[in-house]
Amino acid sequence: MLWQNHIKGFKNFLKIERGLSGNSVEAYVRDAEKLFQFFGEKKTVLQLKDEDIHNFLSYLNDLGLSNTSQSRILSGLKAFFEYLIIEKEIISDPTELISSPKITRKLPETLHLHEIEAMLNCIDLSTPEGPRNKAIVEVMYSCGLRVSELTGLKISDCLFNEGFVRVVGKGNKMRLIPIGNEAIKFAKIYQNESRSHLNIEHGHEDILFLNRRGKALSRVMVFLIIKDLAEKAGIHKSISPHTLRHSFATHLVEGGADLRAVQEMLGHESIITTEIYTHLDRAYLQQTLKEFHPRG
Repeated sequence: MLWQNHIKGFKNFLKIERGLSGNSVEAYVRDAEKLFQFFGEKKTVLQLKDEDIHNFLSYLNDLGLSNTSQSRILSGLKAFFEYLIIEKEIISDPTELISSPKITRKLPETLHLHEIEAMLNCIDLSTPEGPRNKAIVEVMYSCGLRVSELTGLKISDCLFNEGFVRVVGKGNKMRLIPIGNEAIKFAKIYQNESRSHLNIEHGHEDILFLNRRGKALSRVMVFLIIKDLAEKAGIHKSISPHTLRHSFATHLVEGGADLRAVQEMLGHESIITTEIYTHLDRAYLQQTLKEFHPRG
């Protein structure tokens, strides 16, 4: 029962000493239980050496677990052995010198400027949805918006005279993003000439982009719009609304923009929460967009 006693003590330690959430506690405990399932009665937890941990990780790899999953499990085991050291059950941590497997991240697709322009040129502006779809592509590419930020974009948050849009991103964090002249122009055309003819449903009066029934667009609808335009433009890539966001960042950085400015415009969590990043003033962000964005 030695394994079960240690795991039970580990669970209480995480809840009481560390004050972790229930989900976090269960995740860490599952990692320790996986180790127990692998060694069973062959070895007690007190007998494990670094080579045993290596064997366990090799077993996970043979099962087909990704490097990301292996790294997360190893993190849980490190916490488990840290607990055992605190409790003076062991004097050395068998995971201390074991590094996490290298995690390779597949980069999302990026569109070239000529491909984005090809998508824009495929839009039939004579249709009711044409001006709206053109404004959608222009705004997403100009501001690097997430699709949820686009569908929730309010007219009252479009500060076109100042050259900014105000969005609420992940974690309900509000940020101001500079917007280029082309995007402003087509957003105004849509707002004044197409949107004004819709029968807008109550509660959606302040939402900028609407469907033909006068309601806010869904995330799926934006995905279908972007995918359809890519097909019409003859672009054979895996395209989604996020592709425009990634292209926005890539084109700015490749053009020479300050990486911190791009991160702040994207609203990455690290910029908001990490003190090592310098907060950049709005005029600097506007100048960055004008200088380095292809359609700024």
